[in-house]
Amino acid sequence: MATATATAPPAPRKGKGRAGSEEAHRLMPTPLLATLTTLLCLMVLIPVAYIVLASLNSDAGVASGEFWPSSFSGESYTLIWSTVGLSKALVNSLIVAGSVAIASALLAVPTAYVLVRYAFRGRVTILRGLLGFQSIPGTLMLLPVFVLFSSIGSTLGIAIIGTLWGLFIAYLTFALPFSTWVMVTYLRGLPRELEEAARIDGASNIQILARIIFPLSGPAIVVSGIFAFLLGWNDVLFASVMTRPDTHTAAIALQVFGASMEGGAIPVYSQMMAASLVCAAPVVILYFVFQRYLVGGLTAGSVK
Repeated sequence: MATATATAPPAPRKGKGRAGSEEAHRLMPTPLLATLTTLLCLMVLIPVAYIVLASLNSDAGVASGEFWPSSFSGESYTLIWSTVGLSKALVNSLIVAGSVAIASALLAVPTAYVLVRYAFRGRVTILRGLLGFQSIPGTLMLLPVFVLFSSIGSTLGIAIIGTLWGLFIAYLTFALPFSTWVMVTYLRGLPRELEEAARIDGASNIQILARIIFPLSGPAIVVSGIFAFLLGWNDVLFASVMTRPDTHTAAIALQVFGASMEGGAIPVYSQMMAASLVCAAPVVILYFVFQRYLVGGLTAGSVK
């Protein structure tokens, strides 16, 4: 009778263990890494701390150069709603930036799916065009976009310049190529077996998009949506020439407020700092809410 002999697994080699492996792969010594990390954190945290402290100080105290307020007060956070007119500007920014984020993310998924899963003439040219479009500076596109929108508005007899939907179209023009490229990169990593199994069960292309591609593309949709939101939220160039006072965004409201208060006897630095923090709050909240989607992958373990 033949007997099977089991070979004992080799004994683990003695070494420094996991800590030694991590130390071997570290690119720089621990003291140097700690020093550089501390310096980078200080470079970021000190300006943020100054902005927070200045927003809780008086305008005269900030103008005199106080880093630590002599008396804390939240008066600036109540004054900015009347001096800056921030409420209307924040609503406009949320409408435009939120619409751009949602539209670009939703339109990018089917566009990228066609570019990744189907072969047709001009497909590579479109992909290269999406990548090359990102290298065009926005300053070069400002005048052509303005003239184009003015001409279309004059021809059709409708107002485009000065409206929120006109600004939405302008931002979507720049956000959609980036979102599509992000989705193309992501969908290339999705296994085709999931779609093939759905087709065997009789699913159509629309059902595959709705029930498989969209749910599994959550992280990429969030990433493209956040970048599109930041494009509309932080932009000053296009919003400065394509809006009027009642359609100003938050960035333009801050710019106008700072320019109008420069010649005052006491610059309202405290109110400017408070307004800046209020305008930055939605972006910070957005990152905190969706940070797990930014670093996570929903397709892990989907195919055994």
